[in-house]
Amino acid sequence: MTPPLIACLDVDYRGDTAVAAAIWFRGWAAEREEAHAVAGFSGIAPYEPGEFYRRELPCLLGVLRAGPAADIVVVDGYVSLGQGRAGLGAHLFEALDRKMPVVGVAKTAYRSAPEAIELRRGQSGSPLFVTAVGIDAALAAQEVKRMHGPYRVPTLLRNVDQRARTAMPDRFEPTSGTS
Repeated sequence: MTPPLIACLDVDYRGDTAVAAAIWFRGWAAEREEAHAVAGFSGIAPYEPGEFYRRELPCLLGVLRAGPAADIVVVDGYVSLGQGRAGLGAHLFEALDRKMPVVGVAKTAYRSAPEAIELRRGQSGSPLFVTAVGIDAALAAQEVKRMHGPYRVPTLLRNVDQRARTAMPDRFEPTSGTS
């Protein structure tokens, strides 16, 4: 059986522009990416507490379209914010017509998301927080735990973060809110 193709996404904000990056890799334990993409976006909405997805979702969807069709998507953040509130990952799941599981891997605790699974990797005493939709959250946490790399944040998650922060796209496409 062929391991799933996983897309890991991240966005870096630069004033009223943003750069989204994606890395695709085959199977949770992969050491290297199979493909990557970077996309620039202009007209980024300002940050609104509790409405972060409005700012980030158009960027994630744009960069996701720039590469191969994934089986699973991993985002930097939460799928659920607790108390029935949808996080970025849940909004992405809906935008993908509920056809692709989304796993959220957050580096900071969100007080009202008690269902997040705390996960410790490497020698770090600080946990990651895993939430998911379309896939069992406990299974998703196990898979994130076995991802490549000796550190708290898996290698490929670190790589997509760095790619988003350092990339210089040739052009910036306007965003038009959520899709």
